[in-house]
Amino acid sequence: MIVYEYVSNGSLYDHLHGNKATSEKLPWNIRMRIAVETADALKYLHASTIVHIDIKSSNILLNAECHVKVADFGLSRIFPINKSRVLTTPQGTSGCLDPEYKKTEELTYKSDVFSFGVVLIELITCLRAYDISRKEEDVVLYEMAMKKFQNQTLTDIVDHTLDFNSDSKENQMINGVAELAFRCLQISSDMRPTMEDVLENLLNIQGLNEIQAEAGSSSNPNDEIKLLNNDQASLFPS
Repeated sequence: MIVYEYVSNGSLYDHLHGNKATSEKLPWNIRMRIAVETADALKYLHASTIVHIDIKSSNILLNAECHVKVADFGLSRIFPINKSRVLTTPQGTSGCLDPEYKKTEELTYKSDVFSFGVVLIELITCLRAYDISRKEEDVVLYEMAMKKFQNQTLTDIVDHTLDFNSDSKENQMINGVAELAFRCLQISSDMRPTMEDVLENLLNIQGLNEIQAEAGSSSNPNDEIKLLNNDQASLFPS
């Protein structure tokens, strides 16, 4: 038996698409914080030579204050020190899986970066990462979003509850996150940023010093609080 920390507020998926979704959705400042905290958790994992493999909105759990706990490490891999690529049979979730990893069977830290890019698009659009109810060419969200980026028609799919059609700070932040997502979703992993770069970019976009001070302390062991803790020691005494 494994006992996990209880996270009471469901997942990001629930709030964007599921039983906790409302007509007002999550306000942008909360979505931005979720992005920052998730990026911070992934940066911590990568610094510990761990690749999650299955980053998706349903594995980003939220507590009562909508702070993040990254969950489900069932597919995660620990990389050997000084190795940035590992050959392994592709695993993950349709619509979130790194296409380069799927094609080459080479897992890299940048595979998580790609999946995180999909999460950023979900935060901007409130659309599911994979949805067979959409037109055939739009079933996979990241493919649809990349076409919109290239055609400069991203506004077509931005969540209508967000303040995107004005000169507000929110508009600027959404544009910044969209540009970052575009970089994360590059087919070649060499063209994607690291999670450290992603976090730095998000903090710059967010521009809130108090959050920057909190999320920028990834070298501190307390950053583990952004990961869903499990306590096996009391159940399996040595």
